[in-house]
Amino acid sequence: MTQTNAKLVSLPNILTQLARQAGSLHIKLQGVYELATSKPHKNKSIGLLLEKHARNRPEHVAIRYEDVTYTYDQVNRKANQYAHYLASKGVGTGDVVAVVLENRPETMIAVLAIVKLGAISSMINTSQRGDVLLHSLTLVKPKLIIAGEEMLDNMSTVENELDDELGKALHYLRDTGEVACPDHYTNFLTVIADQPDHNPESTKSVKMHQPCYYIFTSGTTGLPKASVMSHYRWFKSLAGMGLASMNMNKNDILYVSLPLYHNNALTVSMAAVLGSGSCIAIARKFSVSRFWDEIRHHEATAFCYIGELCRYLLNAPEKDTDKNHNIRVCVGNGLRSDIWMEFKERFNIEHINEFYGASECNLVFTNAFNLDKTAGFCPLSYNIVQYDIEEDDAIRGSDGFMLPAKAGSSGLLITEVTEKQPFEGYTDKDASNSKLMRDVFKKGDCWFNTGDLVNNQGWRHVSFADRLGDTFRWKGENVATTEVESILMELKSIEHAVVYGVEIPHTDGRAGMATITPSVPLDQVDWAEITRHVREKMPAYEIPLFLRVREQQEVTGTFKYRKVELKEEAYHLDKVGDEPVWALVGKDAIYEPLTKDIEAKIDAGDVSL
Repeated sequence: MTQTNAKLVSLPNILTQLARQAGSLHIKLQGVYELATSKPHKNKSIGLLLEKHARNRPEHVAIRYEDVTYTYDQVNRKANQYAHYLASKGVGTGDVVAVVLENRPETMIAVLAIVKLGAISSMINTSQRGDVLLHSLTLVKPKLIIAGEEMLDNMSTVENELDDELGKALHYLRDTGEVACPDHYTNFLTVIADQPDHNPESTKSVKMHQPCYYIFTSGTTGLPKASVMSHYRWFKSLAGMGLASMNMNKNDILYVSLPLYHNNALTVSMAAVLGSGSCIAIARKFSVSRFWDEIRHHEATAFCYIGELCRYLLNAPEKDTDKNHNIRVCVGNGLRSDIWMEFKERFNIEHINEFYGASECNLVFTNAFNLDKTAGFCPLSYNIVQYDIEEDDAIRGSDGFMLPAKAGSSGLLITEVTEKQPFEGYTDKDASNSKLMRDVFKKGDCWFNTGDLVNNQGWRHVSFADRLGDTFRWKGENVATTEVESILMELKSIEHAVVYGVEIPHTDGRAGMATITPSVPLDQVDWAEITRHVREKMPAYEIPLFLRVREQQEVTGTFKYRKVELKEEAYHLDKVGDEPVWALVGKDAIYEPLTKDIEAKIDAGDVSL
């Protein structure tokens, strides 16, 4: 694949930005020092870092939530009580505790308690229910589940399917108190009340290479996979992102409205805060109308984002107060170049710390030099190789090895796997091995296939171009097409379903679309039934917004569905010929025939998707 419109980075711009950041050079050097001294087998962990802050700055505010604050001492003592109770239930090194909670201080405290024991906090996506939720819980084999009052409805969809032992290990964590603790749950706040609040001995023996979280990500194989995050990778984010790139200091307050099961919140944001001993301000959920008001309420100096969040904020009506805040830096990924400068100037953001990374990736690019329209710089070993989209494979030369893409062009990003740069992968070994490429530049080498096309901007900088394969992103989440296809074909009225992502103007990512072959005549298709089925079985971000009806699917010579043409034609009525398209427009709507009028409103951004 060749593309020549990538924005190139220049050395003078880098040097200019370094000069402007001279006042924070000591923080950058601290980050470099942390990177250099963090070793996989070292006794160093998230829990020890929390205890250090609780000892050195006990009264410093660590968490802000609505009108409540928690100091480092309070957070540490409460986490210790959680940890002592979990230890009494047999939770220890390598054990898994599933955390099923929305954003609130108790979520962070539960995570901190779990990692103090050398155990693994499995962060469950709060939109999961039914078969998807059961799959996630079964995959990670938790010893115990902490479920919030607010998640009892989702949990009720799987409780009868849990094995007897796990069914007896359900713990209720009160929220508003409107829904009482069910009889088959243990009331978590009741059982931890009498627990000691001193530091557990286990924290001292936790090593950096040990896993701390399981973060779920959808892959091309269908159902969610659990990627492994270690204390070591978490500390690398702390050093490279929080200190060396964002220049976080103890006086900063980082506002987080992304869900805490998202790595941008749990790793990038939480690591930046704990690395600098600053404060995290947690929002229950992202809200366009409340975002800047909450920023001002908490006096935040930083926030985390995904690209879609920025677009939502930019699409909101302008206000005189748009620049009335203390934000100096925001951190995240997916901010598209077409809105970068408009977003930066409207809200007066000094530093957009865009980065490139993934839950399972063994390195991160970060915009440490505060340049525009780039995912930043990475000093670690990676390469960008030429890729053939039609053949869906990297291009190899006559010697059998892959060919690097030149500066200014695009290609597949791959990262070298070494002892110092390990690939921690997923809990599923087969899924992990499928992401590795061997004999790339020489016999015996090993590289991780990110599955992403990036623009080579020069000076070790990249910007995101596109995602390969069947997985696409919508509403900040990965959507696995095979999973959606499987759910659609559970209906007797659908014989075949081919799912793919399509671009819609004024949105980020790709919206779900399916070309379906009904097993019944078109006039007998029950569109209300299909709507009910997808709403019950899928999280909102997975539900296809468009259904195209085709009598017979086209396949390649290797019996793969031909999606290239489908993606290009998308939902556009002037391209799909006589094949009808149904659309799902509105939260409570059912699939209805797409008309030219509805299509125009979608293209103009006049309808809610």
